[in-house]
Amino acid sequence: MALQESFVKSGNFLFKKRSFLPLIILIPGFAWFAWLKYNNQWITPWWLDFIFLFVGLLGLLIRILTVGFTPKGTSGRNTSTGQVAETLNTSGIYSTIRHPLYLGNFFMWFAPVLMILDFWFALFFCAAYWLYYERIMYAEEDFLRKKFNENYINWANKTPAFIPNFKKYKKSHLLFSLKNILKREYNGFFNLILIMTILRLISFAVIEHKFYLDLPWIIIFVTGLLIFLILKILKKFTKILDEKDR
Repeated sequence: MALQESFVKSGNFLFKKRSFLPLIILIPGFAWFAWLKYNNQWITPWWLDFIFLFVGLLGLLIRILTVGFTPKGTSGRNTSTGQVAETLNTSGIYSTIRHPLYLGNFFMWFAPVLMILDFWFALFFCAAYWLYYERIMYAEEDFLRKKFNENYINWANKTPAFIPNFKKYKKSHLLFSLKNILKREYNGFFNLILIMTILRLISFAVIEHKFYLDLPWIIIFVTGLLIFLILKILKKFTKILDEKDR
C-alpha cells in the first residue's frame, strides 16, 4: 500500500475512534501521576490546579467559538460512519485555522497533563497528540479536497492548519447558537472536570492515604456534575435544545 493511501486509511480509522482512543493515555497517565506523588510527597495547591483548569476551559472556549457558528451538515460535523460534509466552513474561526476543534481538544487534554507536573510526560503527550491527530487531519483534508476541489484548495492554501492567523478572520454568516453549544459540548466539559478531579483525589489517596477533596474542587465538581446532568436530561427527554439547521 502506498504511503498516501496508508495515511488516509489509518487516519479514517483513528477518525472514527477519535472520541475515546485518547483515553488510552489516561491509564499510564494516572499511574505515572501516582508514582510521582508517592516519590515527592507534595500536594499541589488547589489554586495551581485551578489555573490548569483554565487551560482546559480555553480549549472548551475554542470549541464553543467553532460549534456555535456551525451549520448542519458542515465539514467537521462527522459520524461514526466516517467523513461527512455537505458544506465547507471557511468563515468565522475557520477563516483563521483549518482544524479549530482539534486545537480546542489539545488544550482540554493538556490541562490534566499539566497537573502531573512532569516535563517529559508533557513532551510525550504533545508528540503523541500530534502523531495521532496528524493522521486524522490528513484523512479529513483528503476527503474535503476530493469533495470540494478548488474551493477547498483555495481556502487551505491561505489558512493555517493548526496555529490560528487572526489577521485572516472573516465574520461568520451565521448567528451564534447557544443551543448548539449546550447540546454538543456538555460531555467534553464534564470529562475535563472529572479527569482533573480524579487526579486531585489520587494526590490525597497516595500521600495522605485518605479519600479527600478540598472544598474549592468539591464545588467545581458538583457544579460540573449538575450542569452535565441537567443538559443530558434536556437533550434526551425534551427538544428544548433542538434548533433548525444546527
